Amino acid sequence: MSTSTETSQKPEPARASFQNLEDRSQPQAEGDVSLDVILDVPVTLSLEVGRSRIPIRTLLQLNQGSVVELDRAAGEPLDVYANGTLVAHGEVVVVNEKFGIRLTDVVSPAERIRKLK
Repeated sequence: MSTSTETSQKPEPARASFQNLEDRSQPQAEGDVSLDVILDVPVTLSLEVGRSRIPIRTLLQLNQGSVVELDRAAGEPLDVYANGTLVAHGEVVVVNEKFGIRLTDVVSPAERIRKLK
């Protein structure tokens, strides 16, 4: 039988313990940034042969066999974009019966940053 002097006691919550996620295998100087965390992030590479600006009327008249003139001359290098950002220039090659690109010029990080401004 319980008496009115008894109080219901709530159990103490347990303390959570967490694993230490810091990588202490290689000491890093203050301010150093490790790129290891992003090395497996996928990016989309796209190649641009050239561009053309045409009115919608002309676009609607295009059909199989139509030719659209681009703003580049034949033999000019292609632009290589990574997620929409220009990163290099190159030329088309064929590798194992598939198209590829040979990079002829890589845009420097400083130049990429300058173009963002």
